[in-house]
Amino acid sequence: MKTFIIPLFVFCLSPIFMFSAPSDTISATESLKDGKTIVSAGGSFELGFFTPQNSSNWYLGIWYKKIAARTVVWVANRDTPFNGSAGVLKFSDQRILVLINDANTTIWSANSSKSATTPVAQLLDTGNLVVTDHNDPETFLWQSFDYPCNTILPGMKYGVNLVTGLNRFLTSWKSDQDPSRGDYTNQLDTAGLPQFLLKKGSVVQFRSGPWNGLRFTGMPNLKPNPIYTYEFVYNEEEIYYHYQLINSSVSTRLTLNPNGNLQRFTWIDRIQDWSLYLTAQIDDCDRYAICGAYGSCNINNSPSCGCLKGFAPKSPEDWEVADWSHGCVRKTPLDCHDGEGFLKYSGIKLPDTQHSWYNKTMNLKECEQVCLKNCNCTAYANLDIRGEGSGCILWLGELIDTREFSDAGQDIYIRMAASELVTYRRLKGKTKVKVIVLSLLAVGITLLGLCLILHLYKRKKKKEKKQIKRKLGNMLHTPEQDSNDQCQDEHLELPLFDFSTIADATNNFSVANKLGKGGFGPVYKGKLMEGQEIGVKRLSRSSRQGIKEFKNEVLCISKLQHRNLVKLLGCCTEGQERLLIYEYMPNKSLDFFIFDEQQSIILDWPKRFHIINGIARGLLYLHQDSRLRIIHRDLKASNVLLDNELNPKISDFGIARSFGGDESEANTKRVVGTYGYMSPEYAIDGVFSVKSDVFSFGVLVLEIVSGKKNRGFSHTDHKLNLLGHAWRLFKEGKPFEMMHTSIKNKNTSSMSEVLRSVHVALLCVQQSPEERPSMPNVVLMLSSDITLPQPKEPGFFTERHLLSMASSSSQRESSSSNRLSISLEAR
Repeated sequence: MKTFIIPLFVFCLSPIFMFSAPSDTISATESLKDGKTIVSAGGSFELGFFTPQNSSNWYLGIWYKKIAARTVVWVANRDTPFNGSAGVLKFSDQRILVLINDANTTIWSANSSKSATTPVAQLLDTGNLVVTDHNDPETFLWQSFDYPCNTILPGMKYGVNLVTGLNRFLTSWKSDQDPSRGDYTNQLDTAGLPQFLLKKGSVVQFRSGPWNGLRFTGMPNLKPNPIYTYEFVYNEEEIYYHYQLINSSVSTRLTLNPNGNLQRFTWIDRIQDWSLYLTAQIDDCDRYAICGAYGSCNINNSPSCGCLKGFAPKSPEDWEVADWSHGCVRKTPLDCHDGEGFLKYSGIKLPDTQHSWYNKTMNLKECEQVCLKNCNCTAYANLDIRGEGSGCILWLGELIDTREFSDAGQDIYIRMAASELVTYRRLKGKTKVKVIVLSLLAVGITLLGLCLILHLYKRKKKKEKKQIKRKLGNMLHTPEQDSNDQCQDEHLELPLFDFSTIADATNNFSVANKLGKGGFGPVYKGKLMEGQEIGVKRLSRSSRQGIKEFKNEVLCISKLQHRNLVKLLGCCTEGQERLLIYEYMPNKSLDFFIFDEQQSIILDWPKRFHIINGIARGLLYLHQDSRLRIIHRDLKASNVLLDNELNPKISDFGIARSFGGDESEANTKRVVGTYGYMSPEYAIDGVFSVKSDVFSFGVLVLEIVSGKKNRGFSHTDHKLNLLGHAWRLFKEGKPFEMMHTSIKNKNTSSMSEVLRSVHVALLCVQQSPEERPSMPNVVLMLSSDITLPQPKEPGFFTERHLLSMASSSSQRESSSSNRLSISLEAR
């Protein structure tokens, strides 16, 4: 094993080169430079100086020797780089290994409470840099494994030494090219039952859950595998996780990346690259406390958050608009009286254990009794689920950060009031038999009654559906009606305004109150008698398509309620007038800001990213969480309105379509919308689906980032539209060049959000609808740091390409009875 033994020796290190040990010992007159390195005995790791790409800073680090793509696993002076001409690694007069710069200032030291007469520094083949005494080489006085940076290697202990207080935890790099401490940490929390907490600053982002004997309860993907074994050690002296390789020729590492993802990679020689093996954070349900107290997240449900049995949303209004942060409360409060008991849940990620109590020797029955006697105890579970289970955990407060797994998790018993429990008491002798018989008869009669009620209910609903379908069909296809019964339909739930009320509110539709004009007609600002400001859309009598759009918008948006959708307050169909009354949006539409050089300065990147996320959540609600599955079909910058706090609200549902639960796509003979935002399959073939809106969203994101319109975009170097330009820059590794000047800065976190936004947008505008992500996945991609797939070529590289395809399609259909009419009108 190559070592450098330095009783009183000093060696100089040039940052221009790496250094190495030409022999097992270094004399006092030798210096380690000229491109040499210290290499571990098996040749797996090497120690040397390195400088990141595009940086003048130099660091002392350890990286893989046999892997061409330099992967640094440990950095000594991560927060104190030097950029002089030389650095020196030596033992000080106090026999401590130190790193000094060219100003003879110590910038890092391997400080140890133990001293050695003859210290020896040595790089082991595990990647561990150790300091020992020459007379006692088996005892480590200091080791780099005790001070991890962003990587856990095989054999490292990841946790707390209860005797010395040493806490080995991960801290992310600030960026891929900056090893200084970043925003994220992942470390063992021992406040209650130990668990790992991933934090951004002081805010918890993800929780592993406690160890249950097989795995951490919040990490179902941690399973036995052919690459490595793992273990969680918990004794009186230490609590830590570690793993060991099954095959020593495999290279694998556990890394906390700059975006806060805890990921395991393995090296694949065939492709000469690291392959992602698993990620600790799986999906949106892994966001800490996403459903609040007593809420439970199930990624297979829509919406994913729900309340535990016996609980109800604390804020029903917020719950309806997918804001679950307030959590749930008990329907019947606990009073600590006799009759309270426990309800069993299975397949659960155990709640946050920071406020828990535990005992390793109790059985489950003893655990239940202890919990019942403590009025503050809200739940209990086994500590270890192996075999028949053992140990006891008690939760002494609210249950936070619970989720459901389909094939993992464990049992938990949650305390309930007596009235919330369905209990059966045992009876003796004949009384017991009679009760069982009567119970079975009651169940049978109840089931028969329920079947009859269900049958009648289905018949009634089927009849209602036919009536509603006939009524809506008449609304959409009959001539104009002079009566007001359109907005009085019992299913619309929409108030009706008198025309005189709206005329007074808009100063008789004066020019001074006019906000603009669209395909539907002019839009006016108004103010009702009670002081509420409104926006009024008035159907233009010259519009041939306005009647259908008016009725379609009434039918669609009257049933929608979401913070990122414009709110329809009512309508008016008095005489020949057709009016839609909305909440007033003081900041007009998004295009007013992003396409104007002066106004665009107002939208810095945090505001733009907030708008992008808001639009995404609005589309998610339309596609998945609303009572109707709505496809907007005309999502564009001018149809996104901004309130006084610049919150985005999707508007204009005149050509929107609702789908049934089993429908996924549809065809139309009349393609309407706005070129530049339409997906290829819709513009050319008239086929639309939720993926059509996803395509429009991707275009809109690129416009928000760049401040340029997709249609009409020009560049001196090529003739591509905005999609093609973004694709070209992305492939060349220069996506930041498309950023608008008002959002260019050196904030690393902002840059990562910009890059992720462009990446997600390119995934959304891919040519094939099947390859575009769904809106739930888009929201997850934007709100977390999961690994993104590589996008493929976008649809419609140039506007001429679109028009030529549309023209050829129109010619092909001209002789068919099923003719496709393509409208070039912008709405």
